[in-house]
Amino acid sequence: MDLKSGYPLWLVQSGLPYTYPKLDRDIKTDVLILGGGISGALIAHYLIKNNIDCRLVDGRTIGLGSTCASTSLLQYQIDTPLEELIDRVGRRAAIRSYKLCAWSVEALEKTARTIGFNNFERKKTLFYASFKKDADFIKREYQLHKEAGFSVEYWDEELIKNRFGFYSPAALFSNYSAQTDAYGFTNALLQYNIPKGLKVYDSTRVVGIRHSKTGINLQTESGLRIIAKKIVYATGYESVRYIPKKVVKLESTFAIASEQFKEDKHWFSNCLLWETKKPYLYMRSTSDNRLVVGGRDEPFYDPAKRDALLKRKSRLLQKDFINIFPHLAFTAEFTWAGTFGSTQDGLPYIGYFPGIQHALFALGFGGNGITFSLIAARIIADLIKGKVNRDLNLYSFQRNSTH
Repeated sequence: MDLKSGYPLWLVQSGLPYTYPKLDRDIKTDVLILGGGISGALIAHYLIKNNIDCRLVDGRTIGLGSTCASTSLLQYQIDTPLEELIDRVGRRAAIRSYKLCAWSVEALEKTARTIGFNNFERKKTLFYASFKKDADFIKREYQLHKEAGFSVEYWDEELIKNRFGFYSPAALFSNYSAQTDAYGFTNALLQYNIPKGLKVYDSTRVVGIRHSKTGINLQTESGLRIIAKKIVYATGYESVRYIPKKVVKLESTFAIASEQFKEDKHWFSNCLLWETKKPYLYMRSTSDNRLVVGGRDEPFYDPAKRDALLKRKSRLLQKDFINIFPHLAFTAEFTWAGTFGSTQDGLPYIGYFPGIQHALFALGFGGNGITFSLIAARIIADLIKGKVNRDLNLYSFQRNSTH
């Protein structure tokens, strides 16, 4: 599956920082992680931390799927607003899902610190109303977030104008977010865990998977065999091919990164922005003082069509930014597009799928893919160790997404 196009900023900056071997012999393992992006790397980290024997395999070079195209915003807010999520899954489950995302941002920060990965920054977030008609919605979200125990602020038109210099009738301001480089984070996680016993193989394409009562038997393109007691599917949007049920809608999204700004005195040095309109526009800074703008999503997965739209979408994203901040000179230096997925309720799918023996799935879709991956890593480690995890039902394939 072709998951990206163009030149993602972090891939250009880092190149291929490490090399990983291609599988050259038959192997056996307790757990085989299929997928070498941020999801697979986080799962491997948690399994190794729990002394679980595991191997990780990817058909591409590590991180070169959707991970390197990720804009890597980490938020406690889910693409599905809290008001809507309560209607879909109930108040307790909705609030717990939001709180788990807030917890996962903190857990990701601790993980980055543990492995010595420095490109991780805590940020504030401004979720602003795109239109006047959205002001009441922002007020309701503010009240729900306050009732749920989040420390948030309601900003009116005047405050937004004074602090950020643009017009919006209302906004929700919070301090539970972060930003990172998912591609660099992935490689750092793997490098940290390899000396601890993790084996990583890339450019190793699996062409056959057989589930049985005793375990998993995989065959690679070169005819090698991998025997595992369990398999964790962490192949992101490509995992849909392994599930006999439609659980995600694939879409295309677009992003641009500016040239470096000379001064680090703008709002974007310490805040993420996103809006109520769908598809929404979002903005973040980078550690080298650039600005990333993303959005203009299209409801299809078609690499050729996506690639043909890249130049036009990049121009539109630059125009979107200039319309909001006409006093800031924005010149795009990097442009790219990627595939992402959305579920009916905005929540990930984690755990076992009925009828697929010895297999666990970590399907963290939407704008919270990285935080969902951290949640999945914790749950999957618990399941493999035979522990009960009270949050599993929130994300199971059997959940009822309409309360």
